[in-house]
Amino acid sequence: MRIIGITGGVGAGKSALLSYIERKYNCRIILADEVAHMVKEPGQECYRKLIALLGEEILNGDGSIDKSRMAKKIFADGALLEQVNVIIHPAVKAYILQEIAKCKEEGRIDFLFVEAALLIEDGYEKILDEIWYVHAKPDIRRERLKASRAYSDEKIDQIMQEQLTEDAFRKCCHVVIDNSEDIEHACKQIDKKLEEYLCQR
Repeated sequence: MRIIGITGGVGAGKSALLSYIERKYNCRIILADEVAHMVKEPGQECYRKLIALLGEEILNGDGSIDKSRMAKKIFADGALLEQVNVIIHPAVKAYILQEIAKCKEEGRIDFLFVEAALLIEDGYEKILDEIWYVHAKPDIRRERLKASRAYSDEKIDQIMQEQLTEDAFRKCCHVVIDNSEDIEHACKQIDKKLEEYLCQR
């Protein structure tokens, strides 16, 4: 089983490519964002720590954490955001490590993909066999974000400025998938790489 990290800038099309991979290959895909939501559910250790840090005012009537209330509180305070990340990020990584171990033991899949926005920044290269960078030209990414999420230019500028540069992504990643054209073009690159790995077994 080969463990592959998927990263790239906002609007690069990572989700569409992972959906293609999931349909075509014998694999497991773990999305760090989904894991982050899961570890905040009632009964989880992160849940208790977050309530202790942020207070019960972030809760819904059913006891679950209200994402918008929590976001409003932490994004207004950089120190608080940092404390929340210290709670959530290690829990996400621990879950992913547990799932990798489980999949290795079961031996049923060819590939395990981990998609995370902060894959490089959070040191995931230590638990992955390799990292793939999904690249798309900035103007293409901008068009996609306007069409799919109705983001303004100002919001897109802000997000892009907070993410790694093109050079940083390329320096840290082993494979570059160019998704600046149509999805078929990117899927051919993926097929070439994954079929190569399957032939090496």
